[in-house]
Amino acid sequence: MNIKDLLICVLVSLGLKSCFDPSKPNYQYFPNMYEPIGYETYADTDAFANGIEAQTPVEGTIMRGWEPYEYPDTNDGYEAAKFELKSPILVTEDNLKNGKELYGIYCAVCHGKKGDGQGILMTREKFLGVPSYADRDISPGSIYHVLMYGKNAMGSHAGQVNAEERWQIAQHVMELRSKLVK
Repeated sequence: MNIKDLLICVLVSLGLKSCFDPSKPNYQYFPNMYEPIGYETYADTDAFANGIEAQTPVEGTIMRGWEPYEYPDTNDGYEAAKFELKSPILVTEDNLKNGKELYGIYCAVCHGKKGDGQGILMTREKFLGVPSYADRDISPGSIYHVLMYGKNAMGSHAGQVNAEERWQIAQHVMELRSKLVK
């Protein structure tokens, strides 16, 4: 490399260094990934004049697909659900199969595969006092209610399983109970 080439390299380096802006240290190849284009979704409307981007839903609005559950999370609500609440789905092989699968995922670790209260967490003494279904006066409605709200040490499973899946689990639990009570 001769002196002329070295001088050109030094001048180019100094030129690039002088263009460096410490407030913007890197070059962005796809700036829209970092700074999205504003499409002015809520612009030019009086509804959003206060500067907020979205409004809260109107009081009494319910989410699409959500069905209200009328029984409260109380002992009276549990007793009412036990006697009044009836399954809207038929007892079919598909529902029993899905209920068994969901039971294996969410319930068997505590209640056991047979519903005898001897799940893996019970046998390892992580939770004690998990009842057998044979020892409880339960109905599909009470099972649904407990899955909805939880009871005693058992938490709610409403976030994990939807309404239909809760009924399928209830069907499977009633089948297990019938085998235990014999």
